Amino acid sequence: MADRPAAEIEVTAALAARLVAEQHPDLAHLPVRLVTSGWDNAVLRLGPDLALRLPRRQQAAQLVLNEQRWLPVLAPALAPETDGDGVGVPVPVRVGLPSGGYPWGWSIVPWFAGRSAVTVPAHERAALAEPLAQILARVHVPAPAEAPVNPVRGGALASRTEAVSGRLASGLIADADRLRELWDEFVRAPRWPGPPVWAHGDVHPGNLVVRDDGGLRALVDFGDITSGDPATDLATAWLTFDPAGRERFRSRIDALRAYDDHVWTRARGWALCMGTALAAHSDDSPAYAELGAHTLEQVLVG
Repeated sequence: MADRPAAEIEVTAALAARLVAEQHPDLAHLPVRLVTSGWDNAVLRLGPDLALRLPRRQQAAQLVLNEQRWLPVLAPALAPETDGDGVGVPVPVRVGLPSGGYPWGWSIVPWFAGRSAVTVPAHERAALAEPLAQILARVHVPAPAEAPVNPVRGGALASRTEAVSGRLASGLIADADRLRELWDEFVRAPRWPGPPVWAHGDVHPGNLVVRDDGGLRALVDFGDITSGDPATDLATAWLTFDPAGRERFRSRIDALRAYDDHVWTRARGWALCMGTALAAHSDDSPAYAELGAHTLEQVLVG
């Protein structure tokens, strides 16, 4: 079973330090340490306050460029420093270019102290509901015509039927028959009527940084940023929360954006889509396998 894609370029601390020294020599004295290497990017810490995001495969290269192009545009509207909610976003502070044997652009971004919400039990994540709803409501504003369009996020839910059907038929997913019935119901929901709005594209606990007091410190990894249907982001109601947290999240964002029931039906469908992907392709990551199982359990709950 294929899980995390193989790296086309192995990103090491030595490689990252060389790139920093060549292109940002004023930062070359800062220590570099590999923190994690995900499906698309390696994340390394650069000194106490900065981080590096370097693509590890070609498919991710455009995602970094999308962050560089569009996060500075969105950031003023998100404005976490003006209202006291303290939710940060990783707006690049420096841009890196291809160099030598490294073929892609890369970014220097703020480092947000805290821990990944994927390490926090679902029943303890309810405190994230209101601040996450608040920042997503700010993200979900009409996108310009030149905004990126992600082929697997933000579009018609039915476009994912082949992928979801394959996972449900794989024998790897519990309650596959019940989930297939739900999927058939969800894809009948009316499509987003527009206009296309901005969407983060990948709102799950692994992209939420939690403070020591349990509050939301940052929403990170905007690589899947897209224009389209906000239901993709609202799927986090099932990925991140249990029923009590989900009710808090939905109540708050509905108060801000007044989403109708069709949006929430599609959101539950997107949660099913993402949950099956996690459940079928995370045997090399117990935390994400558990997240996949949690998500599908919540989808079945409703």
